Amino acid sequence: METGDGKSTLLDEEQLDRLAGYGEAEDVREGQNLYSSGDTAYDLFLLRTATVDVVRDATAIEPERLIYRRGPGEFLGELNLLTGQQVYLTARVATAGTVVRIPAHALRRVLAEQVDIADVLIETFRARRELMRSAAGSALEIVGRPDTAETLCLRTYVTQMLLPHAWLDATSLSGRALLRSTGTGEDDLPIAVTNGLVLRRATPGTVAEALGLTYHATECIPDLVVVGAGPAGLAAAVYGASEGLATVLLDGCGIGGQAAKSARIENYLGFPQGVSGEELTRLAMIQALKFGVQIFSPCKVVGLDLSDERRPAVELKDGSRIETSTVIVATGAHYRRLDIPRWAEFEERGCIRYAATELEVLRYESQPVAVVGGANSAGQAALSLAARGCTVNLVVRTADLGAKMSAYLADRILAHPRIHVRTGSTVRHLDGDETLTSIVVTDAAGESERLDCRGLFCFIGATPESDWMKDIAKDDHGFVVTDSRLPPGTHEAPLPFQTSARHVFAVGDVRSSSTKRVATAVGEGAGAVSSVHAVLGG
Repeated sequence: METGDGKSTLLDEEQLDRLAGYGEAEDVREGQNLYSSGDTAYDLFLLRTATVDVVRDATAIEPERLIYRRGPGEFLGELNLLTGQQVYLTARVATAGTVVRIPAHALRRVLAEQVDIADVLIETFRARRELMRSAAGSALEIVGRPDTAETLCLRTYVTQMLLPHAWLDATSLSGRALLRSTGTGEDDLPIAVTNGLVLRRATPGTVAEALGLTYHATECIPDLVVVGAGPAGLAAAVYGASEGLATVLLDGCGIGGQAAKSARIENYLGFPQGVSGEELTRLAMIQALKFGVQIFSPCKVVGLDLSDERRPAVELKDGSRIETSTVIVATGAHYRRLDIPRWAEFEERGCIRYAATELEVLRYESQPVAVVGGANSAGQAALSLAARGCTVNLVVRTADLGAKMSAYLADRILAHPRIHVRTGSTVRHLDGDETLTSIVVTDAAGESERLDCRGLFCFIGATPESDWMKDIAKDDHGFVVTDSRLPPGTHEAPLPFQTSARHVFAVGDVRSSSTKRVATAVGEGAGAVSSVHAVLGG
């Protein structure tokens, strides 16, 4: 495991010898770069007698910086080896000696065949990524205004994708210095700088392209393409890859889906003290990478070609096509908005949120806020905001808080001194000049009240992300119909989660009559893989 100074737990001699058997020994000289910042790929290096410095290259405002040094008995590399991301740091030989070079294909064999070594490698890769994410002077720098929707979207993406980065407020001294050094200004925000490349008005898509995270075609046709990387999609990808299927995972926004935006999930099996959606997503992503899942995000899917029944093709926004043997759809649903004046205006200014992650909660610490919704996600958000000192008005349309919310959540909310529950109520107006300052709430009797509010968190349901599936059977609300709910005669014996197309399956919130729970979504994703095997073996 990685320690704070960049060192990792040493493999024992027997493990070192086994690992070395997957590569080739070579002598390296002092000053030689084993890999460099900006490289599109690199190998795992086992250090036999050489010592290597891992450095962050000089930037426009910072000199070269030593991140850590590694010596004999250790190994180089972190999550880039599994994700295919562009290399962030340079590994330079400090003391000449011998190394063992283990290429990417051989590393995959190590992870599959040597369980004890794989555990050490994966945990060390994960810890090194965390060290890189927390270290100042990251190879990816983002400058923006923290209160804009564009900046929040970008910061959420790089956090979900575990990308090591430095965040700079555009009004800070360091932020202004980077803007001057790159020749950018207010109209260019947010900007992202990586390996000398300056991205103006940066988006998750442009950052992904710069870092090598966008989809690139290969000669191999995957056994399984999973569309959507929420809990259901991640589970499908993990189980598919772990059971030997060549698996590709695509997502149009970022990893984790709606679950990644949940501040705390308290009823997920195995986490008695609760777990944030962000942390659960991070662990699932690393697990998927361990088993060889190819993850591409953002990667917008716009169509599904079913002209060849045995070889469906997923169509991407950029015109690319991915032919595959099977597809599991886990695209979930998107958030509903209130149809009231100035909603889009305040949404654009970042005053309206559809999640309560740590970033969003910190933004409103000790301020008056409102949460709209009566289900568990709204309750979790209200508690998280109250824990940060916020005065929270929880606006619930129904007369009973417990109608859609778990009893344990409702009880805690009703007992919390900083949460004011307003049942039978709706938000009618939003007010403020440059930012949201108050809302008007009307109760069941028609009485209206103005409430102080700096941020509005909206959790009023969702509609399925299924429009791109033109030839797949759906219910009246657009949710995908599967197995026993398919029209009679669609399949002779429908498999669990099978859609009207034999080689296409649907799981999670996009599926008709699904249970909106993280644990259920994970179970559906895993279960669908069994159906995939049945189709492939048929």
